[in-house]
Amino acid sequence: MAGLAAFGLFTVGCSTGGAGTRDEGPAGSQPVAQVTPRTGPSGTATPVRRVDAVELLKNDPEVGERVREGLKPCAGRGYPVDTSYGSMTGGRSADVVVNVMSCADSVSVGTYVYRADEKGSYENVFAVEVPAVYGTIDRGDLVVTTQVYGSKDPLAYPSGSEVVTYRWTDDRFTEHDRVHNEFSRAVEGTDGDLPVQSEPVEPVPTEDPAEPDAN
Repeated sequence: MAGLAAFGLFTVGCSTGGAGTRDEGPAGSQPVAQVTPRTGPSGTATPVRRVDAVELLKNDPEVGERVREGLKPCAGRGYPVDTSYGSMTGGRSADVVVNVMSCADSVSVGTYVYRADEKGSYENVFAVEVPAVYGTIDRGDLVVTTQVYGSKDPLAYPSGSEVVTYRWTDDRFTEHDRVHNEFSRAVEGTDGDLPVQSEPVEPVPTEDPAEPDAN
């Protein structure tokens, strides 16, 4: 359990209404058509304003104490935080999706969505704090995936997943779609353990039989 700037795509089109190659007249007798590049549609993407996701989390009273206590740099190399930007709520700036992971096993423990208000400040409009949860932005929707584990499932082999799609309606996220996935257990080893390959054993040389006495 994979965060998004908007890119403009500009194309130059040519007219397809021509009649093809003309046979009459010397070469070059026809006027050269002037191709005017088409102007692409005006940009409507929500502007992206980079934020300090760690500061947002630290100053957010909605963040649980357990997540807050684990919000520390991993081995001094940076905070275990993924940040995505995209338009979901129609705010003045791009919305921010923040996923917090644990340093020990890189499993996400919390997903949060922040929306810019009219004054430019960010407010928490969505939060889920459960193990193995991860939020992404998909074409204007918020998609939250949660891995489902049984009592004996190893971390690498969850029993399934819940994928919930949320849409912004009436100033809040409401559930739009839900998909439940059940994963096959056939790829696992016995009792969830991967098979261990034994080390090759060197063959033991056999002694040559004693030669018969010539006498």
